[in-house]
Amino acid sequence: MTHSATPATPLEARSSGPLTGKARVPGDKSISHRALILGALSVGETRISGLLEGEDVLNTAKSMRALGARVERIGEFAWSVHGVGVAGFAQPEVPLDFGNSGTGCRLVMGAVAGCPITAVFDGDASLRSRPMRRVLDPLELMGACVGSSGEGGRLPLTLNGARDPLPILYRTPVASAQIKSAVLLAGLAAPGVTTVIETEASRDHTELMLKHFGAQIVSTPEGGHGRKIALTGQPELHGAEVVVPADPSSAAFPLVAALIVEGSDVVLSDVMTNPLRTGLFTTLREMGASIEQSHVRGDAGEPMAQFRVRASRLRGVEVPPERAPSMIDEYLVLAVAAAFAEGTTIMRGLQELRVKESDRLEATAAMLRVNGVKVEISGNDMIVEGMGHVEGDGLVATHMDHRIAMSALVMGLASDKPVKVDDTAFIATSFPDFIPMMRSLGAEFS
Repeated sequence: MTHSATPATPLEARSSGPLTGKARVPGDKSISHRALILGALSVGETRISGLLEGEDVLNTAKSMRALGARVERIGEFAWSVHGVGVAGFAQPEVPLDFGNSGTGCRLVMGAVAGCPITAVFDGDASLRSRPMRRVLDPLELMGACVGSSGEGGRLPLTLNGARDPLPILYRTPVASAQIKSAVLLAGLAAPGVTTVIETEASRDHTELMLKHFGAQIVSTPEGGHGRKIALTGQPELHGAEVVVPADPSSAAFPLVAALIVEGSDVVLSDVMTNPLRTGLFTTLREMGASIEQSHVRGDAGEPMAQFRVRASRLRGVEVPPERAPSMIDEYLVLAVAAAFAEGTTIMRGLQELRVKESDRLEATAAMLRVNGVKVEISGNDMIVEGMGHVEGDGLVATHMDHRIAMSALVMGLASDKPVKVDDTAFIATSFPDFIPMMRSLGAEFS
């Protein structure tokens, strides 16, 4: 099981020469999870190219096999999925182990909730500590039932899918693509129309991909910043070709590194530019970042482009709370950019960071403080006092969080003194080639 102890792998990053060259970061994790799940719920074969082969996604692939789909690797980052159709999952003979992946776990809960089967969901120590109740609440309204669980609805838990799933109208309590997606995936098996209303629009990958696989789904504006998504249940989804764009959340790390390491000039190819995922790029440009976009194209409704990033003098800005859904995973590395900027950066509305792989709000502040950066947390806001440079010489506690580890290593590439992280083993969950890729651009790790 993946929640067994893994030996720690410490690493140190130090100031290097300019970062230069061209790279393609791994395929987008959100798209990779969804392509496997919807391929498994379709009739016929789905071909996926550019799949992220990190531990999180591979655990989703294993879960699809356990639920009866045929999932095979047919080439480098190329996969084939022969699906079982909507509500066609078989009873798994083993627990579904998602390792460190909240996305994979919560989305598959939705898919299982619409099937008349029982499945055990589990994960590593980090995932076992994360809340699941806000996903389980709407699934129970649709007819699913939690047989047993850890304290507060945490893993490990047993989920009994609905024999006769009910369509519902559900208003999400927070802007969360995971909650929305779980409800929509369960709604595939329900007769009639399942509707999700968001007051703040979250990433729309599930809606775009459902349409790509043949579902009837309509998304319309709701209020000032929200969306109303209506899915007609019991469609016959058909296998499709999916090209996975490069993950903007992964691209954030070499991108910020290129901005803060003097003299750098880096090109990143095929980066997803879905407007619900590009809050970081918007913010960095407001800070004065040199980010040029070209070679725009698209696949399965998802746009992508090439970015050229050059070292820039950054200035502090205020990031509004309504931007959080479009960059929730990127605030950690944005805080690193803010530390190297001139002036104060205020990031507002970061409450979702408290329920990620770690309490990312506190962990990010600790990462900065131990390296000499002045940072304050006020409620759900983070305030970073940028001085144009970072002292470094700190040991960063990663709390089994891949994004803390990568953010700290990026910071060390431009700090006055090296930055050490206590463990880099968990980077493999989302970006297995992060260290060799960064070294190929000129980064110094030891």
